[in-house]
Amino acid sequence: MRRLAVVTGASTGIGFHLARQFALHEFDLLITANEDLGPAQADLEALGARVTAVRADLRQYDEIEDLYARIRAAGPIDALALNAGVGASGPFAEGSGPGTAPSLTQELDLVAVNVTSLVHLARRVLPDLVGQGAGKVLITSSVAATQPGPYEAVYAASKAFGHSFAQGLRTELKDSGVSVTVLLPGPVATSFFDRAEMGDTRLGAGPKDDPQEVARQAYEALMAGKDQVVAGSVVNQVLVTAERFLPERVKAAAHQILSRPGSAPGHPDKEGS
Repeated sequence: MRRLAVVTGASTGIGFHLARQFALHEFDLLITANEDLGPAQADLEALGARVTAVRADLRQYDEIEDLYARIRAAGPIDALALNAGVGASGPFAEGSGPGTAPSLTQELDLVAVNVTSLVHLARRVLPDLVGQGAGKVLITSSVAATQPGPYEAVYAASKAFGHSFAQGLRTELKDSGVSVTVLLPGPVATSFFDRAEMGDTRLGAGPKDDPQEVARQAYEALMAGKDQVVAGSVVNQVLVTAERFLPERVKAAAHQILSRPGSAPGHPDKEGS
């Protein structure tokens, strides 16, 4: 029998390529996102996978409950990739508006997707995996989890939550047959930076990793049962290693240079630091 994987945030980007890795390794899939999944479903089915697509708004409690019901109906699952996430950027304490900070609603929606839905789905699915005595769980965090995030304060904090959550669960579940792996990608060539309105930052305008390669590294780490994988270029690995020894104020100042609105090279609002 083919194994079954569930991937959230699977319409595009890292999530789609994670689903593609599962399909290439003879998994069937249940994929979900809060947008049209038709193109992703067709691409994955062309690889020979049976694919169930469930559109769900992970900001909504009832839609997560409905998604879990669909997961249960699909049958025992072998792998769960909790990948869904959104971003927002801008000076937190300024009023919202064009070219300024995200609205309070945007920030709370970010917490709902990146934190609340992560806990909600994990709390529903993990007891099933523990009950069957086997399963692999991937939680997508970010290298942003390892540093304070000026101009991305809520996003970076949400990713730090995911990283800590994954490592805590891994220790709890060490004798259960269920392994938990956390994925820490750096900047990746997806629509994330446009959606987070970060195109005018050094981070948004800078070099990015291939999402297909990030997903491949994540899949291999997940199957190997590793605790975490810093995916993408070697620069990401050096960064995460170096940050273990740096004060928080130094890491925050470095991130500020990359994430300040208008800091992209050539941008008319670019500041000198």
